[in-house]
Amino acid sequence: MPNYDDIERFGLPIGKGSAGDKLWNMFDNYENPAESAMPYMNEMPGVLEHYMNPYIERGNRAGDIAEGQYGNLTNDPGSVLNKIGAGYHESPGFKFALQQALQGAGHAAAAGGMAGSPQHEQQNMELATNLGNKDFGDWISRALGLYGHGLEGEQSLYNTGAQTGVGLGQDLASILANKAKLAYEGQNAENQHEGGKWGSILGAGTSLASAFL
Repeated sequence: MPNYDDIERFGLPIGKGSAGDKLWNMFDNYENPAESAMPYMNEMPGVLEHYMNPYIERGNRAGDIAEGQYGNLTNDPGSVLNKIGAGYHESPGFKFALQQALQGAGHAAAAGGMAGSPQHEQQNMELATNLGNKDFGDWISRALGLYGHGLEGEQSLYNTGAQTGVGLGQDLASILANKAKLAYEGQNAENQHEGGKWGSILGAGTSLASAFL
């Protein structure tokens, strides 16, 4: 919309369809490139969040799990071990190994004339206890190894989420800085255009005035 007050100030005819109106429109077809680029800049945060937020959310959940487990290990490691140990089951080969060991011990006791004696029974008990402890120890070692892998997995998910969150923050800050720069440059270009436009209008007006003198 022409600013007729400004046009009239320079002695040019005003009104729709007038020479001043036509002269204004001839020099007023400028489009600010910043205004064309800004919508794309505004879309960028949403695009980044669409792809990065799932990793951040997954990392937050993993962080909560890992934090709880680390707290349990720090405050009461025995309860963690007891909870894991509660799931113990004899290994498939334990009964066979125990049977073979007792049978061998029985043969030895019989050969020594001690079969069925209290000493023989004591040896069988110690043998069964030792084999049971070994089987449980092997099982708990495997279980703790799997537990450790689980914690490592949760920690890895948390680290990925945290790194993604940092990256998203940096990207959003960069976009905001670029938007501010773009707005500044667009306003500066528009100011320069306005100045150049008025110079062209005044020059054209002077030429028209000279033609009638």
